[in-house]
Amino acid sequence: MAKILIADDAMFMRASIKKLVVDAGHTVIGEAADGEEAINKFTELKPDVIILDITMPGTDGIEALKRIKAIDSAAKIIICSAVGQPAIIAKAIESGAREFIVKPFESAHLLAAVEKIMRN
Repeated sequence: MAKILIADDAMFMRASIKKLVVDAGHTVIGEAADGEEAINKFTELKPDVIILDITMPGTDGIEALKRIKAIDSAAKIIICSAVGQPAIIAKAIESGAREFIVKPFESAHLLAAVEKIMRN
């Protein structure tokens, strides 16, 4: 099972994702409300998987993704965002995201993404 860091500026979304992944047997080792906090917690906690929103105050998710990948090119990052335009999805994947889940999402899709990147 994965040790997961959840980064989303909406507390209710962090809580929803946390319940979903914990109920599936994973452990949430940290939460962040913005990109800068996500980068700091990634460095501190060394999660197996990061579930990262794009639209957050200050450092956004794409910038956080790039900076985390610069720290650890093997970081396993899932973008989970309501911003689902093809250009944004492409930019996230080009920047190193392993998966892109569009909100609102089906629970099974997010869990499948976690399982998939843990295998690879």
